[in-house]
This record gives sequence, C-alpha cells and structure tokens, in this order.
Amino acid sequence: MSKNTVTRIVPQLISTEDTYKVRLPVLRKGKPITTCYLPGDDLETTIHLGGFLDDKLITIASFFDANNEQYDLKNAYQLRGMAVLEDYHGRGFGQQLLLFGEQLLQEKKVKTIWMNARVSALGFYEKLGYQTIGTVFEVPGVGEHYVMFKSFK
Repeated sequence: MSKNTVTRIVPQLISTEDTYKVRLPVLRKGKPITTCYLPGDDLETTIHLGGFLDDKLITIASFFDANNEQYDLKNAYQLRGMAVLEDYHGRGFGQQLLLFGEQLLQEKKVKTIWMNARVSALGFYEKLGYQTIGTVFEVPGVGEHYVMFKSFK
C-alpha cells in the first residue's frame, strides 16, 4: 500500500453504550465505566457517531444540541467525547469522523459546532477550521481546555 493511500472508515450512528468501547480506554483510562456517561447522552437530539475499520469501532464523536450562552453561539451543537483508539492515532480517522459529523449537522441546518477542547488537541481542530475563543480553563481531573468553535453559512 502506498504512503499516499488513505484508508477510509465507515461512519455510522451508534448507541450511547457503543461509545463506551472507545471512551473508556481513551478518555476515562483507569476509571470505572460509569464515568463514561455524559449528561444528555440519551436525549433524542443527541447524535453518537462511530467510525469502523474492518467492522471494528475505532473512533467516536458525540454531538449534543446545546447553545453556548457564554459566547453567544446559537443554533449550535456541542462536540463531546471525541476519541480514537490509541493504536489508530495519527491516521486521519478522527478527522474523517468529524467531517462526517459536520456534514450531518449542516444538513440539519445547524450553524455552529463548539467544544471544550483539550489543549493537546488544539492543533487537530485548528487544521479543520475551528477557532479558540476565551481563555484557557481547567477541567478538574482532565486538564486544560479552550472553547473552540466552527460556524457554517
């Protein structure tokens, strides 16, 4: 396989429980599975996406119908719990899933996607057109974050 060959994931809707298969080892490593649940996971408006490679779930992203009042981001969805299994980092799979999610939300006429992004992930999101807003803040037990957003026409 050539270096320039891009392996494609198969993105699809998944259940809240399916997200735990990636949330636990990546975002909640060493913590109980109960810490994987995010408030709003089971709302009808919440969208959970999974990216599959050879029928294996390797990347996830959850989108919550939520405006950001602090920064006046309206008609917005919040990205939470985005993760790629460690063995698959750096191969573009997270990017593919996020772009799929963006397309899905644009079809629903959503104007903005925002998230609390870990400082270590800023470069990833900036490459995809997301901008920081405000100042760095600490999420207890997780680390430093910035609010980032991307608006659509």
